[in-house]
Amino acid sequence: MFNLSRINQFWLLSVGRYWRQNVQRSPSMEVEDGISLRVLVLALVIVGVVATDIAAATGFSLWAVPLSIVGVGWSYYHRRSPNVPVKFCIAVGMLIALGAFFGRLLGELNDTRLALAELLIQLQILHSFDMPRRKDLGYSIVIGLILLGVAATLSQTLAFAPVLLLFLAIALPTLALNYRSQLGLNKSTVKNQKSKKIKLSSSLSSYLLLFTVIVGLGLTIFAVLPRFPGYQLRNFPVSAPINVQDNFTGRSIVNPGYVREGKANHQGNGDGNGDRQSQTGQPGSLDNNFYYGFNSQINQNLRGEMTPKVVMRVRSQIEGFWRVLAFDRYTGKGWEISRNEEVTTHRRSPWSYQIRLLLPIFTGRTREIVQTYTVVSDLPNLIPALSHPKEIYYPTPIIAVDRENGLRSPVGLSEGLTYTVVSEVPYRDRTLLGQAATKYPPNIQNYYLQVPPEISEKVRQRTQEILANYNQERIAQSAKTLDSPYEQALYLAQYLKQNYSIPENPLGLPYLSEEEDLVEAFLFKHKGGYPDHFSTVLTVMLRSIGIPARLVAGFSAGQFNPFTGMYVVRNTDAYAMTEVYFPRYGWFAFDPIPNHPLIPPSIEDIQSFSVLRQFWQWVAGWLPSPVTGLLNNLFGIIFSWLTRAIAWFLALFSQGWLGVLTGIILATTTAFLGWLGWGQWQEWLKRRWLKKLPPMESLYQQMLEWAAVKGLSKHPAQTPLEYAKVSHQHHAPTTAQVIDEICQAYVGWRYGGHTPNLNRLRQRWQELKNTAK
Repeated sequence: MFNLSRINQFWLLSVGRYWRQNVQRSPSMEVEDGISLRVLVLALVIVGVVATDIAAATGFSLWAVPLSIVGVGWSYYHRRSPNVPVKFCIAVGMLIALGAFFGRLLGELNDTRLALAELLIQLQILHSFDMPRRKDLGYSIVIGLILLGVAATLSQTLAFAPVLLLFLAIALPTLALNYRSQLGLNKSTVKNQKSKKIKLSSSLSSYLLLFTVIVGLGLTIFAVLPRFPGYQLRNFPVSAPINVQDNFTGRSIVNPGYVREGKANHQGNGDGNGDRQSQTGQPGSLDNNFYYGFNSQINQNLRGEMTPKVVMRVRSQIEGFWRVLAFDRYTGKGWEISRNEEVTTHRRSPWSYQIRLLLPIFTGRTREIVQTYTVVSDLPNLIPALSHPKEIYYPTPIIAVDRENGLRSPVGLSEGLTYTVVSEVPYRDRTLLGQAATKYPPNIQNYYLQVPPEISEKVRQRTQEILANYNQERIAQSAKTLDSPYEQALYLAQYLKQNYSIPENPLGLPYLSEEEDLVEAFLFKHKGGYPDHFSTVLTVMLRSIGIPARLVAGFSAGQFNPFTGMYVVRNTDAYAMTEVYFPRYGWFAFDPIPNHPLIPPSIEDIQSFSVLRQFWQWVAGWLPSPVTGLLNNLFGIIFSWLTRAIAWFLALFSQGWLGVLTGIILATTTAFLGWLGWGQWQEWLKRRWLKKLPPMESLYQQMLEWAAVKGLSKHPAQTPLEYAKVSHQHHAPTTAQVIDEICQAYVGWRYGGHTPNLNRLRQRWQELKNTAK
């Protein structure tokens, strides 16, 4: 027993001695004493947390920042202690945080980014209580960078930009201090090397210069980087689930701009009975915030204008018209949806946000376009989307689709709501549409050729007169006449743009009397009207000559923000235009409103280099027109071929193993050739630079380059004579002697004004290179 107890004591003493010698004093356990580095790392983490709060409108920083400060302080003051109990508590806390994360994950399957960000913040707080080593600080730097990346994916405004710049401004000195710590340049070393001490002013100027160069380089890369219209992931952003009652029919439109008598808080349903904005054609005023056209009936005998405000932000693969709803019956002073009661409801499965929709039958090429909408200000329960939606990822379990292919929600689109739509948008081929048949199905004729009989003949004669005058001019010029509905619609839209005007004063146009018709007054009395009146007139004119048309209302693309990649849409971007039906091809829009493009943006207008194009448009404004035209054609060809080549290369990886192998071979070959070309380019630049130098300077630089290849590079702090002295320790005597002679001659020429014997030096230099070979 005595021997056994002695053995146990000896074993415990050995284990304790091993722990103190090999664990506590291990190089990997070397503590970091730098307070500045710890403070800067803490600042990076705080900036990452604040950036997440700004982008996602959360409150993480209210508790994360104070706890992180406490954790960093605790970690610094106990950096030399084992802290075993603290480590155990940290491990337990991390397990609890992981369990809470999985619990949140089940309720936020639509978008897991915030749940992941919260988990990272919790882990960072726990980690901050045990950061003795420099490596531990490195983990915190990475967490701060990840949080900044999450904030970048969530941000939809430029409010993220100042935080990004602040993060960069803090990251530069943080990386510098971290590198100095790796080299062992602590405070005592710096004090002992007073000759190498850097002044604060020069250090700040260097940081400012580096900061400016990085920001400028980043903006340049951002401008020239192609933006390909593609979603690589199919897990689209959607708001949290919204539970609704089971009695939703989709027949009611809830527009906050229509307030029924006796109802407050904008609870009107816009059915036309006693609404503030009358649907009966009586004179009235427009609502200041909500577009009058988003309802089952609209009255165009209203006057006024809206106060601009942002209503939604859209991330889309293309610029487009965010379609809301369409009208088929013209009432003389407005429009209505005649089949408002005929809607179809669509439900999603309980375990998915995807709702599949039926596409109309049409031929021709199409392209799948994905759009994600974030509502910023309250909107009606009408869901904006590009034409021909086939899938929608929406937070409610049910939506409705009307006969005009408009989407309706069970609830109004409230602030913060996010949803995604996948549309099958057809290409607009002018040749094919011009060859479309003119025999229309009965359901098209019954609803989209309606014109009030009181104005039918008069509008038809005026329309035919306009087309006849144009055809006579074309015949006189032996040119092609307007022989297809597509060309007729295109010309009539252009004719209205050029021959009718919008009044400058929003209240300047008089109200229509009870007997007056809007189209008749526009064409024959006022010679113009408000923007939506142009679309109404074009629709009725086309119907009068037998071309099916309807009025469609929605939002224009809005203002594209190249820094966020989103279209900022305002309430004033809402307007109406005309859709024309072409058998076998479906509905296509025409915009007769002055200062609008005749044909709305479509998938043919994809701009991968949108930011660079905007910069070029600004530069082109200062150049003569012929030069601008030539450069436009040249750049257009270059970017078109470049975009096609990159798109073709990316498409290889979707063609099976053979395509992937081909893509890898091409990428490897291109990279190798690029590497060779880059090396040759650098060599050419170096030779060109040497030729511009004075002969003695050129010879000296060639010698330094050759010696660096041989393994002895010159430190920037070394003088030429110090370098020559060190060369005797690394090279053979003959080689070191030539280096010494060149360095001596260089110093004498540069600082003493002596003329070197260049011929002898070049001879000696050539002999040295030949000997080395």
